[in-house]
Amino acid sequence: MPDDRQRSRLSSEERRAQLVALGVATLVDEPLEDITIDRLAADAGVSRGLLFHYFGTKQGLHEAIVRTARDAMLHATEPRDELEPLARLEDTLRRFVAFVTEHRGTFHALVRGASAGDAEARALIDEARDENARRVIAVFTELGHEDRPLLRSALRSWVAFVEEMLDEVPTDDAAAAEALTALLVRSATALVGALDATG
Repeated sequence: MPDDRQRSRLSSEERRAQLVALGVATLVDEPLEDITIDRLAADAGVSRGLLFHYFGTKQGLHEAIVRTARDAMLHATEPRDELEPLARLEDTLRRFVAFVTEHRGTFHALVRGASAGDAEARALIDEARDENARRVIAVFTELGHEDRPLLRSALRSWVAFVEEMLDEVPTDDAAAAEALTALLVRSATALVGALDATG
């Protein structure tokens, strides 16, 4: 627990980031709704008033925690535009698998716990799903597939499948991680192939 001298050396931005980081760490073990102003203030060794100053309400605290965890996930899986489309998809999925392997508790909390939270938390997670869908849609439109509502709906549903697989399938060793990555790539290409076959 930081002492008063350590806290006093932090800028307001640094102190707020420290509190959000503590909230993200707590999210691994606690449902979002159980992370209260009182709880986080006690864990951080700061006053309740300081948390109210930075976040306003419990909902504001929750939004900051979910946004930070979500943005870390999206940043870690940012597509590399210099790669060819399918190579880019494979690379992105490989880094997604690696992120979940390293931060499984946080990922589970985002796709399960935070998604069941308040409307703002759910909206933040849905934005991440929309972004992941846009990323994979871009891959297949670059490959020449028609950008149509059916493709968008199918690949948005595929993102939910990816989340389920990442949350359920163990990836603690390199072989398992690589096998899951390959399966996810094949599932996307097979889905788009099936769409093309239906016209």
